[in-house]
Amino acid sequence: MRAVILAGGKGTRLRPYTTVLPKPLMPLGDRPILELILHQLASAGFHHADLSVGHLGGLIRAYLTESKVLEGELEIGYIYEDEPLGTAGALKLIDPVPEEPFLVMNGDILTTLDYAELMGFHQRERPALTIASHQKEVQLSLGVIETAGGDNEVRGFVEKPTLHYEVSMGIYVYDPVALEHIPDGRFDFPDVVLALLGAGERVLTYPFGGEWFDIGTRDEHERAMVEFDAHGGLFAPSEEG
Repeated sequence: MRAVILAGGKGTRLRPYTTVLPKPLMPLGDRPILELILHQLASAGFHHADLSVGHLGGLIRAYLTESKVLEGELEIGYIYEDEPLGTAGALKLIDPVPEEPFLVMNGDILTTLDYAELMGFHQRERPALTIASHQKEVQLSLGVIETAGGDNEVRGFVEKPTLHYEVSMGIYVYDPVALEHIPDGRFDFPDVVLALLGAGERVLTYPFGGEWFDIGTRDEHERAMVEFDAHGGLFAPSEEG
């Protein structure tokens, strides 16, 4: 199995840390999040991972080369973005072009998701794209006025409701056919979804209810560190592989 890890973002929401450190090298415990992800992928049966790098990408390659932590476990390749290509544009640079479904994920995800099971689901269903999803609750701090039509009549009032959404985890499985809908240059993941739906291709979700942290902000990074320190074994690769 093959994976692509998107590790080229500037991580602006994690500044000032990311002015000197690429976001995938932000620590969890005594290891960078990227190292943990790569070990999880190797344990799940992946044999190759391409890292799409841009901002401070040289530090990522230097760390993985010097530490040799994945030597013999996972073959690492690099996709260099000379200019930002968005969350999907870099996939056009994969060499060689994948002939089988492949995993794509952000390089700042902490989760207990079983990547092998996700790939198995996609292989059975064979959509153009599978999106790992998670239920997210959003608590509004304001009262919501319910109206109908344009007559300003109030039909109801809900005080500080909790909204429920199915959100993307930043982890996907692409079928090779999906690459045909990605143009050269900058292209983002929402554009991929809309292009596939517009072309009549199947897009499925893979709901997951376990642990998941998208470490894109300082608050989420701190939450992830607390959880990792308390239950780090949950995120460790299985011994069976």
